[in-house]
Amino acid sequence: MKEIRWFEEIGLKDTGSVGGKGANLGELTAGGLPVPPGFVITGEAYLDAVGRAGIRERLVAILAEARTASQDELDRLAGEARDLVHGVPIPKDLATDIVKAYGRLGADIRVAVRSSGIGEDAEGTSFAGMNETFTNVAGQEQLLARVVDCWASLWGARSIFYRGDKDLTAEPSIAVVVQEMIPSARSGVMFTIDPSTGETDHIVIEAAFGQGEVVVSGLVEPDTYVVSKDGPRLLHARVGTQFFEIVRGPDGEDQRIELDAVEGGRRVLSDQEVIEVARIGLAAEAHYGSPQDTEWAMASGHTYLVQSRPVTAVGGVAASVSAELGTLLVQGLAASAGRASGVVRVLQTPDQGDRLQAGEVLVAPMTSPDWVPTMRRAAAIVTDGGGMTCHAAIVSRELGVPAVVGARNATTVLRDGELVTVDGAQGTVTEGAVAPSVTVSAPAAAPQQTGLSGPGALATRIYANLAFAEHAEEVAAMPVDGVGLLRAEFMVTDALKGVHPRKLLERGDEKTFVDDMAKSVLRITRAFEPRPVVYRSIDFRSNEFSNLEGGDQFEPHEENPMIGYRGCYRYVREPDLFRLELDVLARVLQETENIVLMIPFVRTAWELEACLEVVDASPVAGSLPVWVMAEVPSVAYWIPTYATMGIQGVSIGSNDLTQLMLGVDRDSQICADVFDEADPAVLDAIGRIIYGSQSSGITSSLCGQAPSNRPAFAEHLVRIGITSISVNPDAVAAVRKTVAAAEWRMLLEAAVPDRPVMSGGVAPRHPFGHRR
Repeated sequence: MKEIRWFEEIGLKDTGSVGGKGANLGELTAGGLPVPPGFVITGEAYLDAVGRAGIRERLVAILAEARTASQDELDRLAGEARDLVHGVPIPKDLATDIVKAYGRLGADIRVAVRSSGIGEDAEGTSFAGMNETFTNVAGQEQLLARVVDCWASLWGARSIFYRGDKDLTAEPSIAVVVQEMIPSARSGVMFTIDPSTGETDHIVIEAAFGQGEVVVSGLVEPDTYVVSKDGPRLLHARVGTQFFEIVRGPDGEDQRIELDAVEGGRRVLSDQEVIEVARIGLAAEAHYGSPQDTEWAMASGHTYLVQSRPVTAVGGVAASVSAELGTLLVQGLAASAGRASGVVRVLQTPDQGDRLQAGEVLVAPMTSPDWVPTMRRAAAIVTDGGGMTCHAAIVSRELGVPAVVGARNATTVLRDGELVTVDGAQGTVTEGAVAPSVTVSAPAAAPQQTGLSGPGALATRIYANLAFAEHAEEVAAMPVDGVGLLRAEFMVTDALKGVHPRKLLERGDEKTFVDDMAKSVLRITRAFEPRPVVYRSIDFRSNEFSNLEGGDQFEPHEENPMIGYRGCYRYVREPDLFRLELDVLARVLQETENIVLMIPFVRTAWELEACLEVVDASPVAGSLPVWVMAEVPSVAYWIPTYATMGIQGVSIGSNDLTQLMLGVDRDSQICADVFDEADPAVLDAIGRIIYGSQSSGITSSLCGQAPSNRPAFAEHLVRIGITSISVNPDAVAAVRKTVAAAEWRMLLEAAVPDRPVMSGGVAPRHPFGHRR
């Protein structure tokens, strides 16, 4: 077996030798596509080198030990393995062949040296961001050193865990791609299927100035172009905002160039160039016979493909595609992906919920927690009001139900009994039903993690938000570290059976409430054990409580319930109701120990102290970790005091924090442009909370929507040291990928200090691109 293989000599049949990346570059070359020339150092060459060095058996043993290792032990084993491989000398005959092949590309030409893990870039095993890539490598000595670095990256902690997660039991091997480096003036990513909706007749192109790593990593807001395959023709162009580009500098090294507002706001590709890129994507798809996820680059008037892999997952829940839509009836915000057809049922209040039949489309002015039992029966949800982080949007995403919010006039335009189709990815409601000709299903959940602590071995924990016990086992099977936000109010709606809790006390039915709630919570804690479940106690507002039976007797009328009688202060004023929840948690603790109490809407220290006195006088005293929600900006000031009071964690509710920092109602469609979690003032508050938590020795988390929608926001959290991020289950995979890439870049930047670094402090104005 040759240890050096040129792209022209290889294809998918050689994946076991040259890895997924190398095999795909060979396939593209064979298909006549514009691929920069290069060669692959095979996996056999790596195995031969570690065998000659006498470390091969120890590496296999390390992999076996890692399958049952704790997080700390996994990190130690990974470090040992990398040290062993870094000490491997490249055999003289192999080094000679590499240098000879490099010379054939050109004298001291700059190349990209890219890991190509065996089993990588195949369906279901992408190894995304886990193995090393080096750009603008020049000279024989540097090239050989980078080859060894690629070999060592096979033994990163995340890569070792990923192999165990995917049940890849064979001895791991890695190939290395050496490819002429394109001095990209413009570059990006192209999907030959719409990844958010599954539309097979669309191509989606993202483009940025300079090298493509800024697009793949989410460091900039790229241009987005949607192209119809019919033609092809450009359907839509959205110009992003880019504050810097990475280019090849005068010395041949990567150089970060800052861009002003005019430069960074320019359109990256002309219409003609968009079509040129799209045609290359169509050719790649035709060669493979399946949709492709590609990376492309433009330099000196030429366009190149530098990578291609099969598309393995698209957004939406069973998103039907290639269907003819009827007349547009209403338009709103795309809140929860997927498409569903059904008969309209217009409801004005939650007490009309029994009119909705399973499979109908719920149309309402707005929803609140007491709508949840009705929402669970709906095929789709449409609301007049609301934004992307409103109750209807959040619950719809958790239920996996298509939703359109902020439609303004849906309750007046749509009529009971009317057959419609709701497209949650496009934000539209159209006339009639759609009979899908193709169905693209969401990927199946990953198998439950066993052995290793921390799925994917990320330093930043990834938690899931949860609201319904019946989803516990499904979400627990995902690669998550626990539940970062269990919304009690959604579960309470079922346990209370529509009755106000004080009315329940009057009737003497509190035992039924405790039994029902404990049963639901236990189903979740058992599914996740030993991973933590952070239970946020009831956070109904007075207007939401008043909708329950008897609520008009007990709830005050407030002009602004959002900043009124709720959360921690309510527990202080009505400790008997709070004790009901503590009794639930005491019941849970008898059988599982992985429950954490989180107290919402804490304004100041004296009310928290009074609340904790209630906790200390309950059966859970001394045995229940307590967190606080960080929704009120005052939390940033009080964290050191809270820590001395025994608080062990802070979870940032970025939706409410943004409302209170910017003075904007997140459900207001009129003020939607003002609501921005990435506003510098909000980011400053988040940074203060995280730094304050670090200084006080307590954990910090965030459970808002922004990390799911904005990869750069998630990376910002990682860089300023957040302990965990909690997201809706449908966003787990994407956020894990973003966090893994961010942590990998931080490690690389630490190892190579002169590498461009994204600011880890408070971001500048519109750091992730303006919402509009």
